[in-house]
Amino acid sequence: MDATSAPHRIPPEMPEYGETNQIFEIMQIMLEQLLIYQPKDPIPFMIDHLQRDNDNVPKIVILGPPASGKTTIAMWLCKHLNSSLLTKENLMSKAFSHLAAEATRHYQKSKVVPSRLLVKLIQERLNDKECIQRGWILDGIPETREQALMIQTLGIAPRHVIVLSAPDMVLIERNMGKRIDPRTGEIYHTTFDWPPESEIQNRLMAPDGISELETAQKLLQYHRNIVRIMPSYPKILKVISSDQPCVDVFYQALTYVQTKHRSNAPFTPKVLLCGPVGSGKSLQAALLAQKYGLINFCCGQLLKEAVANKSRFGELIQPFFEKEMPVPDNVILKVLTHHLSQYDCIQRGWVLHGYPRDLDQAHLLESMGYKPNRVFFLNVPLDSVIERLTLRRTDPVTGERYHLLYKPPPTIEIQARLLQNPKDAEEQVKLKMDMFYRNSAELEGFYKYAITINGDQDPYTVFEYIESGIINPLPNKCP
Repeated sequence: MDATSAPHRIPPEMPEYGETNQIFEIMQIMLEQLLIYQPKDPIPFMIDHLQRDNDNVPKIVILGPPASGKTTIAMWLCKHLNSSLLTKENLMSKAFSHLAAEATRHYQKSKVVPSRLLVKLIQERLNDKECIQRGWILDGIPETREQALMIQTLGIAPRHVIVLSAPDMVLIERNMGKRIDPRTGEIYHTTFDWPPESEIQNRLMAPDGISELETAQKLLQYHRNIVRIMPSYPKILKVISSDQPCVDVFYQALTYVQTKHRSNAPFTPKVLLCGPVGSGKSLQAALLAQKYGLINFCCGQLLKEAVANKSRFGELIQPFFEKEMPVPDNVILKVLTHHLSQYDCIQRGWVLHGYPRDLDQAHLLESMGYKPNRVFFLNVPLDSVIERLTLRRTDPVTGERYHLLYKPPPTIEIQARLLQNPKDAEEQVKLKMDMFYRNSAELEGFYKYAITINGDQDPYTVFEYIESGIINPLPNKCP
């Protein structure tokens, strides 16, 4: 487009199509692949890349000191994500591989596989159809910064790197408790995983290299290497404490690897805040509008403004206000679509609250082409809402608003003249809460990508959660 003709009235369908079909992310990934591999003929290369359709498969590295449980976590993640587990042992055991045979010979001689050979083994394995289609998890590799750089040079780029950590004394104690079944190769632990069968107990043996001195030497070597490896993976690395139950470590790791990293793709927020009366929707919408320049739409406020301005919509709404009747959905939708179709909304994005209140309204809004790309449900218990609303008061003299608990009036004289809005009566609040939760289940089912947030906490903490949900891609749903 000609920059001199700005501002451009870009049809809303264009960015919406790009965001829905992840066009910007696809282009970014393909550009990265072109720069990494620099093919002589880019067109066939890009066609082959698109046909692979593996941009979203797991590509994970799990690192950690001896006895941190990294192999267990890697195995559980592989099973859950249906991915391929790559360890030094199974890389060397690959059949019909000259590289694997050479690596085995080196390991039998010196108990070490040269970095160059290990990285070539990884590259060979990642070219297998299984790894391309299902993704991969590297267990304990890279071991050194040299290996990390060699892996990166070959264009092997993990999306998530997990580093497990625990105090050395805990790791030494864990390692010394290991026992191995010489018949099956199964590993047990004297404290955490002792077999109930006496026959197995009697034949268990302590594996080599688990004494306190040997474990301490391995830990020292690990600490020297890990501090040089970690800077190789900025922005994609997460440290998780393994000094907790293994199941807790696994779920923290699973949550992280199912989280998408922030994208550089252009994104226009279209935010919908749902929640019962008193859940803080108005405050959160105001904070979003202030920080990100979004257009703030409160459905009830739009209707009142239309009446006050005596607009053509106001003339339709006025009779319903006078009779204290609900405004029909088709009238509300006309007011909303009039504002949402304005150029500033298309360009800057918007945050909407107070509508839709039920499934029919949600269908109507989407049928008009206004589909939010971020939906948040603010969950607040009834007791908290009653406390927030029923204790609100207004000074009829100054118009100042107070709260008997959070913002009490400064003098007894002011307190004596305070008035309560009839809408804040406990019966009215309970009625509105009941109406919201009667429809919320259907709304949550309609907006399957919605994020539920505990709204019963500090409003700025709630804002941080909402902000994170906007600037980061939507998380993958657990299968």
